[in-house]
Amino acid sequence: MIDFYINGDKVDVQLENEQTVGDILNSFEQTCEENEAAVIGIIINDKQITADIFDEEAKKDIKEVSKIEFSVVTKTAIKESFTGLATLFYELSEKMQEIPVELQKGNNQEASTSIKKLADSIDQFCHIAALASLFPETFSNEKLGNLNFKSFLEDISPILKDFEDALQNNDTVLVGDLSEYEICPRLQAMSKALSEADFS
Repeated sequence: MIDFYINGDKVDVQLENEQTVGDILNSFEQTCEENEAAVIGIIINDKQITADIFDEEAKKDIKEVSKIEFSVVTKTAIKESFTGLATLFYELSEKMQEIPVELQKGNNQEASTSIKKLADSIDQFCHIAALASLFPETFSNEKLGNLNFKSFLEDISPILKDFEDALQNNDTVLVGDLSEYEICPRLQAMSKALSEADFS
């Protein structure tokens, strides 16, 4: 008897003619495709299945398995994440605009909080963009007003690096300038592209 979990929740799965782990994984992947979802992680008997050991594990007889956990992402969840990021980027762009004033007032804590939030949001964006690449037909560049995730990140990365250096050197003038004139407009552009995107 195998216990199945999807995103941490135990689910009832009726096995039909599956003999090997590979049979189970293939039929599960097919079910995911039919439901606009994709598998992003597999743990079998508490062991993370990486690409290197996948083929080896797939050959195993299902009698050797007591537990299979799947991490799954759906197209709908990615769309919702992008909508959330559109709002977040817009709010952050406003905060970035305020940083020069915050620094002039000596509110370094305010500025630091906004900067940390920016770094976290960019990480989150990278993660969601990577997941979106599992559904290329839905999340194509055209759907984003020809805004390419990769070029956005390549464009903003050096600016964030300069920003980090300016923070470490306590160069408040450069921190303020980069926030207002470089980071803010890029966040606004990304927010606009994400909110106008048609991911149907």
